[in-house]
Amino acid sequence: MNPYYYYYYRGNNWGVILNLLQHSLYAEEMVCAMSSELFHIPATKDLEGNKEMHNHLVPASYHRITAVGSAQRLVNGEQRQSIIDTMTACIINAENQDKKVREGLKTMEENASNEYKGFIRLIIRWQDQAENYLAQAKESLRTMGVSFPSAGSEQQNGENNLY
Repeated sequence: MNPYYYYYYRGNNWGVILNLLQHSLYAEEMVCAMSSELFHIPATKDLEGNKEMHNHLVPASYHRITAVGSAQRLVNGEQRQSIIDTMTACIINAENQDKKVREGLKTMEENASNEYKGFIRLIIRWQDQAENYLAQAKESLRTMGVSFPSAGSEQQNGENNLY
């Protein structure tokens, strides 16, 4: 394959993509920081759903970090299709993990005392932002002509990755 294949994409909007992915990652940082804090509060240290949610939050974060790094490489002038393939696979992987993160957050909200429900709703709002910016990055890539791997049933359940 031609290593300069990405030049066929309409326009070079890698900076826009990087910005959207960075915003998604920032929101993810807030989800991580706030939900991890709950482990250090006596009343919420064993909150149902938090540990399970973190089992998916950690890989979701990894995939966002990798997508951001890939976009940064493209902004810096690297020109390989394999970088784009890595970024798109990580976006799909993050989306798949986000589904399980959301399930865990819902469980947490349902099981939290009234004192902490507002805090968990705030975490959910940050998760909304993380997902929304990721979706915007994906849509912007599509408008540039970038295609995404189709996620089979195994990938859709969040168990496997599209490396």
